[in-house]
Amino acid sequence: LGMTPMNEDRHQDRVLWRSRCGMLELDILLVAFARERYPHLPPAEQGAYQRLLVCDDWRIWDWLQGRTQPPPALAGIVDLVKTADTAKSAAP
Repeated sequence: LGMTPMNEDRHQDRVLWRSRCGMLELDILLVAFARERYPHLPPAEQGAYQRLLVCDDWRIWDWLQGRTQPPPALAGIVDLVKTADTAKSAAP
């Protein structure tokens, strides 16, 4: 069963809302990723991103900064978020 455009919009709005957190730096990274990359991810990676969002903000921040390693189930999505941020900051 596919999602209708209205359901897709509501789903995207929920993901954007959940991407907001209490840490400004993390909020900026996650909201930008959710807007720009999340809609184009395959369902498995969308699920991984949603699982990432339930983790503690400081833990996500440490993973994105490379201070600690995420669990294997989240390593791929953490790399995607890091890559998206790197590509964005390298753009003119």
